[in-house]
Amino acid sequence: MNSRLDVGTNPPQEFSFEERWITLDDPPGARMRYLSAGSGPALVLVHGLLGYSFSWRLALPTLSQRSAVYAIDLLGTGFSDRPPDQDYSFRASARRLLQFMDKTGVASCDLLGTSHGGAVAMVVAALAPERVRGLILVAPVNPWSAHGKRLSVLLSNSLVAPLFAYLAPRMPSVQEFYHGRMFGDPRRIPPDSMEGYRKPLRIPGSYEYALAVARRWNRDLRELESVLPCIAHIPTLLIWGSRDTAVDPLSASQLKKQFRDCRLVMFEGVGHLPYEETPEQFNRAVAEFLP
Repeated sequence: MNSRLDVGTNPPQEFSFEERWITLDDPPGARMRYLSAGSGPALVLVHGLLGYSFSWRLALPTLSQRSAVYAIDLLGTGFSDRPPDQDYSFRASARRLLQFMDKTGVASCDLLGTSHGGAVAMVVAALAPERVRGLILVAPVNPWSAHGKRLSVLLSNSLVAPLFAYLAPRMPSVQEFYHGRMFGDPRRIPPDSMEGYRKPLRIPGSYEYALAVARRWNRDLRELESVLPCIAHIPTLLIWGSRDTAVDPLSASQLKKQFRDCRLVMFEGVGHLPYEETPEQFNRAVAEFLP
C-alpha cells in the first residue's frame, strides 16, 4: 500500500514500495510495520527515538536502486503496536529487530541506524555479528556523548514522567521548537517534516514509549560500551553533522576508535538529521560505502 506522507512528497516516478507487517513472537501477537523497496543485498534502516520509517523518505528511492531496503517502525513507535509495560532497552529492541530479520527471511544485512536506532543497531551486531555485514551509524547515541544523560534522569523521575506524558502531546509549539533544533540550518527543513513526525505521535502510548527508553538510558549506555569490542571487526561508516545538538559531534572520534575499519564523514553546518537536511550528500556517502 502506497502512502505519500510516509515516504515523501515527491518520490521519483519509478519508485515504488510496499507497506507490510510482521507479527512478533515476543511479545506475542505484537505487530511491527515496515516499508519494503528494491532488490539486491539487504539493507535494514533503523530510525531514531520517536522517529519511524518516514525518516527515510528522501533516502529510500536512491538506496532501493541497489539494495533490498527494509525501513522499520520499532515496536512502541511509528505505526507499530504499542503493547503496554514492555522492555524498551537497547537489548530488547535489538532482539526484536533480529526477530524481524527472521520473519522476513533476512539472513544477513547492512544495518543503518540513526541516533537511538544507531545504538540499537550496534547491539544487534553484538548479539549476532555473523548477520551484520556492515554498520552505517548516523549520529548514533554512544557512551561518549553527554547529551541526553541528564535529561534521562529527569524524565525517569516519578513526578516528572507523568507530567511529561500529559503535556508533550498538548504542546505543538514545543514540539516544533525541538524539531527545529535538529537542523543546522532551519531553511533546510523539508516542508513535510514536522507534520510527518507528528502524525504517529497522536497515537496513545507514544510518549510512554519515550519515557520507557529514558528510564534505561544510562544503564543501556554502559552495556553498549561493554559490547563494543565484540563488533570492532565490522566495517563501519559514521555520519555526523557538525552542528548536531542531540548527539555530540565531538564523541565521533572516540567512537571511531572502537572499530578497526571505520570511516567518519562529517557534514559541516548540518544538524542531527542529515538524511533530511542534505539528502543528496547523505545518499552519496551511504552508496559509496555499500558493496
